[in-house]
Amino acid sequence: MKMRRMVKVAATAALALCVTALGPAAASAQDTPGAAATAYVALGDSYSSGVGAGSYDNDSGDCRRSTVAYPQLWADANAPSSFDFTACSGARTTDVIATQLDPLSANTTLVSISIGGNDAGFADTMQTCVLSGTSACLSAVATANQYITDTLPGRLDAVYDAIRAAAPNAEVVVLGYPRMYELGGGCVFGISEESRAAINSASDNLSEVTAKRAADHGFAYGDVRPAFTGHEICSSDPWLHSVTLPVTDSYHPTAAGQSGGYYPVMEDLV
Repeated sequence: MKMRRMVKVAATAALALCVTALGPAAASAQDTPGAAATAYVALGDSYSSGVGAGSYDNDSGDCRRSTVAYPQLWADANAPSSFDFTACSGARTTDVIATQLDPLSANTTLVSISIGGNDAGFADTMQTCVLSGTSACLSAVATANQYITDTLPGRLDAVYDAIRAAAPNAEVVVLGYPRMYELGGGCVFGISEESRAAINSASDNLSEVTAKRAADHGFAYGDVRPAFTGHEICSSDPWLHSVTLPVTDSYHPTAAGQSGGYYPVMEDLV
């Protein structure tokens, strides 16, 4: 990916020299070098739509697409020739296939997606951990882990196959999920440390399974866990909401998590 970025920079520099030599007529032919090469579609769940980051597009309704979510930040920074943002809060793999793929075509050159957390019952697991104590939490996490290991790979295969069929020429970037908690951190109240460790372990399992399925489809995988290290819940500078209002923002990235966590990972892969 770094070599590709160097090639892109060299190509841009060469184009600039041509524009200088040929004059204003050549400059007007392409005001934003490279933009025409990128037709970008952003798919996925609430981590891609930007739930928790605020600044929601009113037209997105319950999908709660944020103007500071990483797909919008990438589009703002890179000026693609087209940008379709269909990621939606609460989406599962089946929702992506059923409702989000319409903008994809043979002309699509870039697709991003985060998906799988809702399939694995992330929201229900967190609710159990918060409301029902350590024993119930560990049981819920174990159930989620079994689903991630046994069932989620097939669900990811289905959605990745559908993306490739609809956008055969696109580069596809799959973004993962952060660990929720800094262990040994500054949280005085809340769930037990044992529950926090179990939730982090499930996040690792989800990341590993997703990375493997993405690689097997020839897709790039963006592991956001390193970017969020030191910014989990219970850290001194969290980029994730704990329990908050509105409750649907709970356990989602803040605006800083989108700009400091997800966006740089996306930018580095494209």
